[in-house]
Amino acid sequence: MKLLTKAGNAFDRVNAYATYFAAFILILIMLGVSAEVFMRYALNRPIQYLMEITEHLLLYMTFLAVAWVMKGDKHVKMDMALNRLNPASRALMNIITSIVGALICLTVTWYGSQVTWDYFAKGIPFAGQFRIPQASILVMIPIGYLLLFIQFLRRTYGYLEQRRASRA
Repeated sequence: MKLLTKAGNAFDRVNAYATYFAAFILILIMLGVSAEVFMRYALNRPIQYLMEITEHLLLYMTFLAVAWVMKGDKHVKMDMALNRLNPASRALMNIITSIVGALICLTVTWYGSQVTWDYFAKGIPFAGQFRIPQASILVMIPIGYLLLFIQFLRRTYGYLEQRRASRA
């Protein structure tokens, strides 16, 4: 149990740093878009490439923060029917959906890693104005889904404990 607690704490730190970085990216996007609007409409001198950079940063921001959102149970969910169940049944439904979510995340992590590696090995550039490797953009998808997979496993464990407690 001590090892699980240490691993959980380490994951929480990684998750927190990823979320801080996502927040920093959000600030950069906000400042960049504000500067773009000012430059475009006030000075008639738009900032080239900024919208493309913003698109890439939005992907990074989303996948860096997704596990934190799941940990805090801050995501959008439909729980009207779930709230009508008794605590043991509710915990069972949460266990099932968490396992399904973990399997989906593991699948996307696996295939996303393969696609990213393939793009990296072939040196396929992004088809925009920047000629950066597409793998440098795609790599965030398997990383984000891996973090989300781990969070789903932790969530499943928490619901298993909750179910045991509600049955006792």
